[in-house]
Amino acid sequence: MAAKKLTVTLRRSLIGEKPKTRATVRGLGLRKLNQTVQHEDTDTIRGMLHRVKHLVEVVESKK
Repeated sequence: MAAKKLTVTLRRSLIGEKPKTRATVRGLGLRKLNQTVQHEDTDTIRGMLHRVKHLVEVVESKK
């Protein structure tokens, strides 16, 4: 069974965000606006995405 992938795109600026939020975005591998990265669908990644849900766009793919 193939694991799901999550495509994460940074849609909003980090200006004015708290240091913990900035660190979470960096931990996801995002540095610039509209940058996109892919991650495995794990509980850890889901938790990070929940923390920054107001800044990112997430799309699920089954690849």
